[in-house]
Amino acid sequence: MPLTADMRRSIDQIRDYLFGGGYPDPVSNTEQLCFLFYFYLIQGLDAEATERARMLKLPFRSLFEGEWELRNPANAMVPGTREGWLPAAVLHTGTPCIPRSRFRWSVWAEELSGDALVRFVRDEVFPFFAEISEALAHDFMHGARLGIDEPTVLTQVVRLVGGLRLDQADADTKGDLFEHVLRQMKQAGELGQFRTPRHILRTIVEMVDPKVGETVYDPAAGTAGFLVAAYNHMRLANSSPGSIVEAELEGKVHRRGLGDRLTPAQVATLQRGSFFGNDVDPKMVRLATMNLSLRGLGNVRILQRNVLTTQLDEDARNRLGQPAEGFHIVLANPPFSGRIDKNRIVDAVKIGATSATELLFLKYMLDSLQSGGRAAVVVPEGVLFGSTVAHRELRRQLIEHHGVDAVMSLPGGVFQPYSGVKTSVLFFRRDGRTDRVLFLHVENDGYRLDANHDTPIEADDLPALAQAFIGREAAWARWLARDAAEEWNEKWWFADATALRTNDFSLSASRYRPMSQSQIEHQDPRALLDELAAIEAEIVEELEQLRSLLSEDDA
Repeated sequence: MPLTADMRRSIDQIRDYLFGGGYPDPVSNTEQLCFLFYFYLIQGLDAEATERARMLKLPFRSLFEGEWELRNPANAMVPGTREGWLPAAVLHTGTPCIPRSRFRWSVWAEELSGDALVRFVRDEVFPFFAEISEALAHDFMHGARLGIDEPTVLTQVVRLVGGLRLDQADADTKGDLFEHVLRQMKQAGELGQFRTPRHILRTIVEMVDPKVGETVYDPAAGTAGFLVAAYNHMRLANSSPGSIVEAELEGKVHRRGLGDRLTPAQVATLQRGSFFGNDVDPKMVRLATMNLSLRGLGNVRILQRNVLTTQLDEDARNRLGQPAEGFHIVLANPPFSGRIDKNRIVDAVKIGATSATELLFLKYMLDSLQSGGRAAVVVPEGVLFGSTVAHRELRRQLIEHHGVDAVMSLPGGVFQPYSGVKTSVLFFRRDGRTDRVLFLHVENDGYRLDANHDTPIEADDLPALAQAFIGREAAWARWLARDAAEEWNEKWWFADATALRTNDFSLSASRYRPMSQSQIEHQDPRALLDELAAIEAEIVEELEQLRSLLSEDDA
């Protein structure tokens, strides 16, 4: 069952009910929907597990068997409901209890409303499922609370969630629906994190080309968009022609495969040993866990962790099933705003005296790769040409001791409405050396570059530039064979290691672009503004470092 217009409208209705009912925070609202989806789906999952155990003649105890000690005695009996709601039994301790069967969505969600619904969900449903979650490999409901406590709003939202009939949807449809929910988050988080546009994710993953059997890691996973894109890419690569379909998402059509050529062993590998991630924000961890679970990756664990201030020892990595030699692939769009107290930064990620998160994350991700492992990381432009000691040293290490494959310059505004910062994607490999770098210049990404960045347009440089990267050996041969006196009209070009060293290891695409006379005379003012903004950010960082040094002297 594909994602339908009615399902989208239901999600939009939920958003409107929440906003109109006094719940304006889209991240909190998305988190609350995440919990309601979980409450709805677990009934069907439990029924499937019960039936499977019966057929295989295996012992099994349903989550809804037995009794539940009430947290609020007022929930012992709910007047005005159907006869299925009977007075609670009383334990020998005097504590009232009810059958656990009342926690099936088909019971409480369909029979309660108003104040009674709020009280039961707040005092019983959340504690009940939190207890279940605590026993799982990853307790994504730790500290969860009901945030929608207005009776009319909660009643309407619960009815609309039930009407989505998620139990009848396949994993892809549930995933698409959840992506539509995530699109309602129109602001960056307090820590600088925001949802990366899914067409950008898919392009980056296509370029890196993760294979079944490789480990994929996102140290700043957010809602797990990169991990989901990598999973879908592997399924598509292992699908027969008849199992590949076209799906519409965010106004664009893309291909999706069922993965019918995957062996049972490969499916198990994808479900349990391929994807890893962290995020510092507990809300993001919950959303990422739900995003993965809806796609059949419920065993993938997203840790709540700041990788810049904490380290996992060998025992912890073994316990979590992380590869001792490092990951095959790192994919990330880490937050790049703000600074971290230098005393909290672990020694392993330090680079010079900087506390800039974008540089620290880049150092950490490089060290997280196994030898020969590859990465694609979204970075602000200042990383590519900044002149601080830390900027230059990190670029020098990348170019002299590792392999920088490409830099893809994204247009300003590609991350609207969250941020207008100019960014690029840095593609690199651990170890080896950099002989040449392919620069890719994206002018249009298939969407209008306005304040919302959600209106599809025909102009789209991403497919052709992705193919130039994938076939970069042939592109290099063509570059070498060009006539340097002729204008170069492609949106990609190369620079060799000698040119990089001559330019202080700068990785700014515009520094090496073969420009015609008309381009020199009419350089895009937006590009100039982006470069000035990056220089300004660098100056601010240097001033902060000077202020920090002066404060230390005063102490």
